[in-house]
Amino acid sequence: MRIAGPEARTIAEPMLRLKHALEPARAVFGELIEPELSERIDEVVVTYFQKPHSYTSDDVIEISAHGSPVVLQHVVELALARGARLAEPGEFTMRAFLNGRIDLAQAEAVRDLIDSRTLYQAQIAAQQLGGSLSRSIQPIKQKLIDLIALLEAGIDFADDDVPVLPEATIQEHLAEVRTPLETLAGSFAYGKIVQQGLTLAIVGRPNVGKSSLFNRLVERDRAIVTAAPGTTRDLVTESVAIGGIPLRLVDTAGIRKALDEAESIGIRKSMEALADADMVLVVLDSSQPVVAEDLELLEQAAGRKSIVVQNKADVSHQDGHDWPGVKQTAIRTSALTGEGIPALRAEVLRQIQGDGNISVETGFLTNLRHQRLVEQCLQALSAASSAVGQRVPHEMLLLDLYAALRCLDEITGATTTDDILNLIFGTFCIGK
Repeated sequence: MRIAGPEARTIAEPMLRLKHALEPARAVFGELIEPELSERIDEVVVTYFQKPHSYTSDDVIEISAHGSPVVLQHVVELALARGARLAEPGEFTMRAFLNGRIDLAQAEAVRDLIDSRTLYQAQIAAQQLGGSLSRSIQPIKQKLIDLIALLEAGIDFADDDVPVLPEATIQEHLAEVRTPLETLAGSFAYGKIVQQGLTLAIVGRPNVGKSSLFNRLVERDRAIVTAAPGTTRDLVTESVAIGGIPLRLVDTAGIRKALDEAESIGIRKSMEALADADMVLVVLDSSQPVVAEDLELLEQAAGRKSIVVQNKADVSHQDGHDWPGVKQTAIRTSALTGEGIPALRAEVLRQIQGDGNISVETGFLTNLRHQRLVEQCLQALSAASSAVGQRVPHEMLLLDLYAALRCLDEITGATTTDDILNLIFGTFCIGK
């Protein structure tokens, strides 16, 4: 339980019996007691963080008890009885932001760290919390400020022989700002997947081994597998992680001419899953030649993230068929023996990462709010570039540049409104 503010020690000390006096940045063993009766309730460890050396830059007392909900609730009640109040959702992190301890991008990373479902997501959030995104934006922002200063000087001191920047020089400065921002905006496609994950549908004809492949990727027998074609009648879903990226796997019914109404419904759902998925695995039977249904599925998966899988490599000793109409390079797998599964996972990850130029250390966009602000900044810079080409007066050009600067300021929190802050921190859990 954490108490923050100038009265933190005054509120906490009467409910504690400590072996040593509280000292900054030192954990002290002691007892939690009833203030009026001095009766022991629990053994606790108490840590005192003296301002400004705390998470919020306030005086902070942290009381660690054994975790009983009854005891923890009683600690809260004792603190409230002595004048404390319950924190609002995200209030501790908001106080850290308002006190200059962290910027707004770092504050939002706290929520991402709490919500992480994979170790890789936690690593990305920790980098953002450490300021990776803010550090990548700062030099871009400084170049924009430098350009604004040069233009302002040319206007204000034109009579003092301060030169007015020529059009070509202004365009060069704008390009120096715009180029890294475009790279940052492009990183959101990958960052969104890291943050939200994606859906991967496994499709194919009946009995090509879709459910067995699904179970291999899930690493447990989640889907029913039999030798009879058409066993899977409904969608089967499971969440996994590949390379730290959350994936929602969808096993689908085999696609063929339906034999009954139930199978027909299953096939329709399979086609809907194929259309809705972010990535598709088209599974072919390597022991059989390609048929029309296979080619139809390959055509529907073309032009999007898709992987062709030659399954049943354990019963086909050939290197692969010369299949007419199959243009994609296929990955040979055996869902029975596990052959090719590591290569399949690696290919899924490669397609997610794209060109592979994303760096955790340099920061990338995972937040929709940040992405929209970067896009708005780029739009303002494009408007400024057009204004230069049209020889618009520099006073008007500066309006576009200041608009671009405000967008960058809103990412780090240099300029924010109460509405934005309430929206961001209102999604936090209480006590964070």
